[in-house]
Amino acid sequence: MNKAFSIRVYKQYFNFASSHFMLFKDGSREPLHGHNYRVQIKGNALELDNDMVFDFLDIKPIVRDICNSLDHKLLIPRDNSKLRIEEREKNFIFRTMDESEFSIPKTDVLILPIENTSAERIACYLAYQIKDAVKAKFNFEFKELEVEVEETPGQSAIFVLSQD
Repeated sequence: MNKAFSIRVYKQYFNFASSHFMLFKDGSREPLHGHNYRVQIKGNALELDNDMVFDFLDIKPIVRDICNSLDHKLLIPRDNSKLRIEEREKNFIFRTMDESEFSIPKTDVLILPIENTSAERIACYLAYQIKDAVKAKFNFEFKELEVEVEETPGQSAIFVLSQD
């Protein structure tokens, strides 16, 4: 008989307010807009360590800090072929295939190593950030880490990261 244990963590402060625009396959884009994102995580383990999957007191600051790093930023997908990114002295210049051009101060932008700024891709980014932080700080890996990103109430995307 297989067994597994899980923790689910969702705190009011697991949130970030960010702006973005989606880039579509045909090169068009949606208008620049923002969301008040909320995040929750679920971590699974096959065994308990000290009768816990992972200490809540240890995971909460990790997720909070990662959420805070996205707060009040324009999220830009570094790995999208439909977007051109240029650095100037204090600004990033973004050009899309529909000939839109944005000049935004670097301090207001977070360029993410993702293909697009969908809730799904943001959930994937967060999962890897959490995984790496937990591994670096505690030398621990969840058997499975699920990250849910809610764009608006009742509308969320989930990414599940499984240990190989």
